Amino acid sequence: MRSLFRFLVRNYFLMMFLVLEAISLVLMISFNNYQRVTFFNSSNNIVGTVYEKFSNMDDYFSLGRTNARLAAENASLHKQLQSRIMNQEKYPINRPDTVDAPAYIFTSAKVISNSVNKQFNYISLNKGSRQGIKPDMGIISPEGVVGVITNVSANYSTGLSLLNKRFSIPAKITKNNYFGALVWDGEHYNTADLKEIPFHIIVNVGDTVVTSGYSTIFPEGIMIGTIKKFDVESGTNFYNIKVELSTNFKTLKYVEVVQNTKHAELIKLQSNNVGE
Repeated sequence: MRSLFRFLVRNYFLMMFLVLEAISLVLMISFNNYQRVTFFNSSNNIVGTVYEKFSNMDDYFSLGRTNARLAAENASLHKQLQSRIMNQEKYPINRPDTVDAPAYIFTSAKVISNSVNKQFNYISLNKGSRQGIKPDMGIISPEGVVGVITNVSANYSTGLSLLNKRFSIPAKITKNNYFGALVWDGEHYNTADLKEIPFHIIVNVGDTVVTSGYSTIFPEGIMIGTIKKFDVESGTNFYNIKVELSTNFKTLKYVEVVQNTKHAELIKLQSNNVGE
């Protein structure tokens, strides 16, 4: 104990210097966008490699659950495929296909880091620019919306989780197509708030909430959750709607990154309307 005390006294100024340097670095990254982006881009490869090692260890001990989930998904996909084949046989189309190339491309990725207990949660994936991942691409899971890519390195990427108070997504109620903005409430990892729905609209507990399509990031109709409860917001003409999220962020392992192939064209067109 005395040796430890003597060591602390002897190195007091050095330790204080290192602590103050660390605090300064955290403050600079937290409150300056340029430094934050530069830090994440330069550290993604190192941090991503460490996270991937820990994730691989965790995967080894959860192979049983993963295989069961994949088997269920394969069965569902085979069922959908068989249904489409039967419909094509029943209603054949004897004309050339004039449909454009798909607007959205999906790339599978593995979650190597994910937080749920902070006000600003992030997610890290094992795919980066070499696999075609870019900022502003959506992240979804088989259960629903997960988040959006913000920073990318060669082999890894990070993004805002839906469980981040900076993240907002256009959403709608499927039964009536009324849309609003879905934002996280900052309290529970399985609920979020749907805003801007007028109170004269009939809503019910259990109604499905999906992406509205009024976004260049997500396709229309991606599952978000179901209405858990609602009331009328005091002093306004809108509901307070609490949505139970369909994605379980505590068990998230595999996701898909959504690329809108017409994203640049839409952004360019929309930018021309600014100031009109």
